[in-house]
Order: sequence, then C-alpha cells, then structure tokens
Amino acid sequence: QVQLVESGGGLVQAGGSLRLSCAASGRTFSNYAMGWFRQAPGKEREFVASITWSVGSTYYADSVKGRFAISRDKAKNTMYLEMNSLKPEDTAVYYCAQRKITTTSYDYWGQGTQVTVSS
Repeated sequence: QVQLVESGGGLVQAGGSLRLSCAASGRTFSNYAMGWFRQAPGKEREFVASITWSVGSTYYADSVKGRFAISRDKAKNTMYLEMNSLKPEDTAVYYCAQRKITTTSYDYWGQGTQVTVSS
C-alpha cells in the first residue's frame, strides 16, 4: 500500500507562485510514475503534469506548460509542483497520484490540497 500526502496549497493572488509537495511512503511499485491532477468546483478532474520516477521524464497539460514545473527528490520520496504565473482558473483541489510505469491508470491518490488564486 502506498500513502501519498500533499501539502503547500493556499491562497495566492493572480501572478503569484506556489509550490506543492507530495510525500510518498509505504510499498511503492518497482518502476512507477507520479502525477498531479486538479479538480475545480463543478468540473471533472484533469491531468496537470507527470514525471517518471526513475528517469525523470516530464509531461504537462497544455494549460500549464511554461508556468508549472514538476520535479522529484528520490532521496526524500517527494514530488513537487512549482506553480508560477498563477491564474484564477488554476483554482482547484490538487491531487498527487502514482501508477505503474506500464499502465496509464493511477492506482494511488492523495487527499488533495486546495489552491485558490484570487484576481
């Protein structure tokens, strides 16, 4: 079983920055990827970014390219999402998740952290 705990959310003005963290513990897959998703009120959950743990390959949704950066610290078993130039439409609950590298569906999810961007 894998436990994922997000932190770093909060209230920020448009144009500001936030850094989210996702700490992983427990029994992880031998080869996996982790990702960030978000869900705004009344909307479906959407993909934000992902990273392969071993190699560090990154992928981003078009809506955040050039503004967000995903990274990981293997020694700390922690993934990060650096969010810059935040917009009100980035307001959502942000979730981290983990999947096997060989699949596209995510098996483990964190509880989420709220990000609110005021205009």
